[in-house]
Amino acid sequence: MNLLIVESPSKAKTIEKYLGNGWRVIASVGHVRDLVPENGSVDTENNFAMRWQIMPSKEKQIKLIIDELKKADNIYLASDPDREGEAIAWHILDILKSKKVLTNKNVYRVAFHEITKKAVQNAIEHPREIDLNLVDAYMVRRALDYLIGFGISPLLWRRNLGKSAGRVQSVAVKLVVDREREIESFKPVEYWSLDAECVANDTTFSAILSKFNGDKIDKMSISTNNQMNNILSTIGNPTIIGKVLSVDKKKTSRHAAAPFTTSTLQQEAARKLFFSSKRTMSAAQKLYEQGLITYMRTDATNLSADAVNDIRNYISDEYGDKFIPKTPNIYITKSKNAQEAHEAIRPTHFDGSVNNLSGDEEKLYNLIWKRTIACQMSNAEFDSVSVDIETENKSGIFHAVGTTRTFDGFMRVYIEDKDDSTDSDTSILPPLSVGNDIQIKKLIPEQHFTQPPARFTEASLVKKLEELGIGRPSTYATIMSTIVDRKYVEQDKQRRFHPTPGGWVISAYLSKYFADLVDVNFTAKTEDTLDDVSNGKQERLAALENFWIPTNTMISGARDVKTTEIIDTINDVMNLHLFPDGNNKCPKCGGKLGIKLSKFGAFVGCENYPNCDYTRHLSDTVKNENITDESGTPTKPSQTSVDLGNGISFRIGRFGPYVTNGEKNVPAKQYTAETITIDIANELLSGTSKKADPIEIGINPVTKQMIYFYPTGRYGAYISSNKVNVSVKEQPNLEMAIDLINNKKPSNRSTKFKRKTEK
Repeated sequence: MNLLIVESPSKAKTIEKYLGNGWRVIASVGHVRDLVPENGSVDTENNFAMRWQIMPSKEKQIKLIIDELKKADNIYLASDPDREGEAIAWHILDILKSKKVLTNKNVYRVAFHEITKKAVQNAIEHPREIDLNLVDAYMVRRALDYLIGFGISPLLWRRNLGKSAGRVQSVAVKLVVDREREIESFKPVEYWSLDAECVANDTTFSAILSKFNGDKIDKMSISTNNQMNNILSTIGNPTIIGKVLSVDKKKTSRHAAAPFTTSTLQQEAARKLFFSSKRTMSAAQKLYEQGLITYMRTDATNLSADAVNDIRNYISDEYGDKFIPKTPNIYITKSKNAQEAHEAIRPTHFDGSVNNLSGDEEKLYNLIWKRTIACQMSNAEFDSVSVDIETENKSGIFHAVGTTRTFDGFMRVYIEDKDDSTDSDTSILPPLSVGNDIQIKKLIPEQHFTQPPARFTEASLVKKLEELGIGRPSTYATIMSTIVDRKYVEQDKQRRFHPTPGGWVISAYLSKYFADLVDVNFTAKTEDTLDDVSNGKQERLAALENFWIPTNTMISGARDVKTTEIIDTINDVMNLHLFPDGNNKCPKCGGKLGIKLSKFGAFVGCENYPNCDYTRHLSDTVKNENITDESGTPTKPSQTSVDLGNGISFRIGRFGPYVTNGEKNVPAKQYTAETITIDIANELLSGTSKKADPIEIGINPVTKQMIYFYPTGRYGAYISSNKVNVSVKEQPNLEMAIDLINNKKPSNRSTKFKRKTEK
């Protein structure tokens, strides 16, 4: 029997149908092994040696693989054809070797870029060795992410600055914050335009003033209402006569867009289907596993010769030979590190026999289908006419452009959308010749103001990251979901990103103390290094050293920075954002307001604390008109002080929420202004409220024991697992809890007790 291992169960079912008797196809269900989640799993003092463990959730899958392997003569590792897929194959092989179950077994690595019977059988007929260069690149990537996580994230937790930092997510957040800073500091500039409503041959069309008294009129040439009034008085009455000064006719054509790469698919699905990157990749994964499209993680735009031939035959049958160019359209891949052995994302066949698709999969498949067909069709052709019209007194010249599509070409099937397009609409002009009289019925002056740059959408942020050389096809969707899930950015009702208060704070901190980490050139260079390792141009150890030396220097320097200095830095960066009118005076005492840090996040507080207890949420200073709920209704920030009656109030102070009766303050950490009541406040103040039950955080993969969070204890909040207790200020996430439990040092008391009992 032959055993073939793929990544996903649905893919396994599809492939097993193609292979038939004598084959068993099972799934690893993604990665099966990862670094041990504790300090030292990447040993920077010992050539970056890495300690791996089988993921707790994959123990059963490994047992299944071993059980099936006992019945097989040959094992085929058929994980995805990219860096992560190569690593999965290597991990599985390494596990099987360590368990000594490969005696008298043949092991092959096979890869295919589409799940069709022909592609799968061809891959099996041409197996290869595991590409250790790709595995090394994966190890570099995993080590970098680990070192950043365990090096920088604790600095964030201890200072209450954020949840995590990452190589690429931090740059993405900074791009969003920098764009917001541009918008906030933008000063609109006034300018004017002058349109003429023209009539000729019973056709009305529009023309714009392009010259006045011999001077060229650009977009910003007319800056005031006075200038415009002067132009209007000079040109003459509202109804005047003009003459055609020149007519320029030319034929133009437009080329179809290239077939989809991962990033362009995500961008276009966001524009046309309003899909998030994560939603797009989820639907694409399902289409790939059903054998309907080629591999969906690619930055190449080339198509196989067989696919091009099938597409051209389909176009001929469906639209006619005039829609087929004489030679196939060829697209140059823009990504300098694209793997040309891969193809663009395309349907696997073109006979129109796809059935049983619905929902997201159907919508995305139709998008891929149309784009792929269109990319091999003839150019769309246009007749373009531009006309200059001179006023009767020769003081002004108006310019009009008309465009008519004369041949649909690829536009019969598909037209690409654009982000934030500034293209002006064109009209169809009547037949005109030099010397023709034109009636100018109306002059239409219009005041404009320059606009700030638009906020990023998912599509435009992915495009920006790709332009900067940051991220790769396999990471774009994860980047988008991570920065939203960790609440560093939010999307408004127009689906555009704006930074949250947490995003502002962490970006300010990283920009000051980890400048290289959020520097686009440094991050792009790191991506290039990973590609060089993949291609065998650079050694794994050299790549890690080149990254770790400057990063470790930054981490070491940041450890010694005082919290007061960090707060001053963040205040400098956020001053305009927090106080756009320049007023940072405390309304209670007149002291200076600024950022304060607490375990509940950053907030605005008074410098005269504790004598002055004025505080407010960071979100209270943000323009909230763009923050909406699911229905599109603007949301309001939570209140920071609520009078509950009987002299009792709920407040949010330096250390978080509390209730007070003027004499006694009691923490109310689990409540907000919307959930607190007078009865609850009375219970808290009287000490009769029930003790909170422990909260399950998650399983410790090292001990396989549950980690619990206890909100109250003899010495405050703490976490506990397997008789190990660690004090905390607030409930940590699972990653942080694992780190704290596994790395707790024994106390002096327990050490002395142990020594005493040993005697």
